[in-house]
Amino acid sequence: MPTRIWPRSTRLGARISQSASFDQEWVKRASQSLQHPLTKALLVLTFTTGLVDAVSYLGLGRVFTANMTGNIVLLGFGIAGSGGLPVLAPLVSLVSFLLGAGAGGVLAARTGERHRAHIARALAIEVSLIGSATVVAAAITVRPNHVSGDIVIAVLAFAMGVRNATVRRIGVPDLTTTVLTMTITGLAADSPVAGGSGQGSARRIAAILAMLTGAIAGALLLKTSLVLPLAGAAGLALLTWLVYVPAARRGT
Repeated sequence: MPTRIWPRSTRLGARISQSASFDQEWVKRASQSLQHPLTKALLVLTFTTGLVDAVSYLGLGRVFTANMTGNIVLLGFGIAGSGGLPVLAPLVSLVSFLLGAGAGGVLAARTGERHRAHIARALAIEVSLIGSATVVAAAITVRPNHVSGDIVIAVLAFAMGVRNATVRRIGVPDLTTTVLTMTITGLAADSPVAGGSGQGSARRIAAILAMLTGAIAGALLLKTSLVLPLAGAAGLALLTWLVYVPAARRGT
């Protein structure tokens, strides 16, 4: 019987289909185990959110660069003239975050079906941006409500926007890495006390603890220097990149 030779486009389509199937299974397994490499990677990034927002809120003038819900509320308070809260810094953060999320959306559209490449590029962007903010903080005196502070805010918010778009594309439940409202809601609403099964509670609690400990660490490091929590966030993002991407490759 003659060997059938499939057209190159057909073979390429099959490889893409297999890759997409692998990605879905990879994410499904991540939602079921705290030991899965993707779960661990997202929890580390959740920890870095605590570091980044500690820097922005405590060190750069009461503004968030990762948590846009809180940022919009603070912006509203600032516009109303309450509590002496700033208006410009939250606006800089919000606009930069939107631009970063847009860039992350473009990246997801182009590489989303190639999970490892998608994550590697998104983490490379995050490491580069947070690393740049660290260099700026080390080179000059960064002050809240000054151009230097706004530059660091913009860079961090752009990085968090890229990350949010990336994590949104991955879609692991309760591991958004920057927002915990629905995670906490799910923990309570799905608990046995509320008549639920309690499934996913360990993952939700781990996410809450990761951000909490990151915020504590960021606040403590900030007492010494603005550079330390930024360097920690950049270093952990780099470590996630170096550890997770090879782990994802081995999972194929």
